[in-house]
Amino acid sequence: MKLNAILVEDEANSREILRNYLAKYCADVKLVGEAASIQEGLELIKKHDLDLVFLDVEMPFGNAFDLLDQLPDRTFETVFVTAYNQYAMDALNNHAAYYLMKPINIDELIKAVGYVQEIKEKENELEDMVLQPKLKSIQGKITLPQQDGFQVLNVTDILYCKADDNYTEIYLENKKILVSKTLKYFEEALASFSFARIHKSYLVNVNEIVKYRKGKGGSVVVSNGKELLVSASKKKDLLAYF
Repeated sequence: MKLNAILVEDEANSREILRNYLAKYCADVKLVGEAASIQEGLELIKKHDLDLVFLDVEMPFGNAFDLLDQLPDRTFETVFVTAYNQYAMDALNNHAAYYLMKPINIDELIKAVGYVQEIKEKENELEDMVLQPKLKSIQGKITLPQQDGFQVLNVTDILYCKADDNYTEIYLENKKILVSKTLKYFEEALASFSFARIHKSYLVNVNEIVKYRKGKGGSVVVSNGKELLVSASKKKDLLAYF
């Protein structure tokens, strides 16, 4: 699997070496940014959805642990890169995935990246095992996977769902939730409830429909006043509910 990563290292020469090693030997690492200080590193971490941070320990105006202390709920893995082996225990206590000594050994770098990939793959497998069954096993509820866990919703609170490429927008009465799952995923997950696929872009809670307007496919108005198109091929299935 691809890993989104950044480098946090104050020495330009060290950044260049690691950048070149990653490009040449670790094709599955996508480097999305570099930082030369703790503050720059924090800004990059907040900006990107990261899997991996290569983190130098000693930097001006603080160290790696100062950065991690500001991110108690981090979801990325950390690989420490340092010339000082006395920080190994602190790295372990901060749940580092790997500890690389300078000068960097290429085999060790490849091993570190592979180890992080294994961790991330296991996390994804666990999410699939835990979240997918919840969609149908919790009575009247659905779990929406999110970056830091999942959100639980009452199915009856959902007005409709709208496709957005590989994402789905979940519309409630007063807010919208964006989820990194396809509309087909939710169509299958909500199959045992009164949800109708009325269009390639819409899955609607039939109980929230307040009006149907005639047409080749027509359209429906849901309880919040939003009008949604119905495709001609889905019209018969929708009207069967009524």
